[in-house]
Amino acid sequence: MEWKLDEEFGTPGGTIRWNRFGSGDPVVLVHGTPYSSYLWRDIAPALARTRTVYVFDHLGFGRSDQREGQDLGLAAHARNFAALLDHWGLDGPSVVAHDIGGAVALRTLLLEKRDYRDLTLFDAVSGGDWERGLFRLILEQADVFGRLPEYAHEALVAAHLRHATHVGFRPGVLDAHLAPWRGAEGQAAFYRQYRQIRQADTAAYEGLLGDISIPVRIVWGREDRILPPEYARWLHEHVPHAELHWIEGAGHLLQEDAPGQLMAHLTAGFPQGV
Repeated sequence: MEWKLDEEFGTPGGTIRWNRFGSGDPVVLVHGTPYSSYLWRDIAPALARTRTVYVFDHLGFGRSDQREGQDLGLAAHARNFAALLDHWGLDGPSVVAHDIGGAVALRTLLLEKRDYRDLTLFDAVSGGDWERGLFRLILEQADVFGRLPEYAHEALVAAHLRHATHVGFRPGVLDAHLAPWRGAEGQAAFYRQYRQIRQADTAAYEGLLGDISIPVRIVWGREDRILPPEYARWLHEHVPHAELHWIEGAGHLLQEDAPGQLMAHLTAGFPQGV
């Protein structure tokens, strides 16, 4: 299917673009970085057979506005997500979150005080010591990365995207993921959002993770090189009633590496009495 975000929601930092599919109990899909809602192109239509599915691009990502001066920290993304939930009139939707989308969903639940029916986190930033690797280098040298020649910047982003998948991208998919970050404006936007994502914004709610009372499911690619399996175990230790499931032979991008297995988890019911 052609991926479209036809709806708009205004924020002080610019316009967030979103879409809705299907009918039934609502489920909201929250992407991470450096991705966009395009990651859900296979998952959303499948879920929409039985549910109302909401997707959106975070401010500064994908088809949402990109411009200088935007607040793109995790706290700002959580405020925007809370405002979107209010705009949609959703009280207690299911939420599915990946990568920094996990931190956004957790901040919205724990600090913005929005209610969810249940929460699925997969290969997600949640807490602990996650400022590492390329992410840490960009934080420390954002100006240097921002001055890279265009070809070098594109090669870096492409390599980072490939590093996130264990089985590789299907034809044309890498180009679609690269598109928002190409050109001078895209390059500026890429480093603008990375240099604002900080571990302090997850530390702010870590002490509240044990208070989560809704059903929580954790799903993780065993071959994740962005957030290796120890991050899944950390999250499970801090939300002890959560289910923990592993997907073998898959990396950070379960939407690309194992969409069928991911769907099986997303359509499975939660145990009663959690």
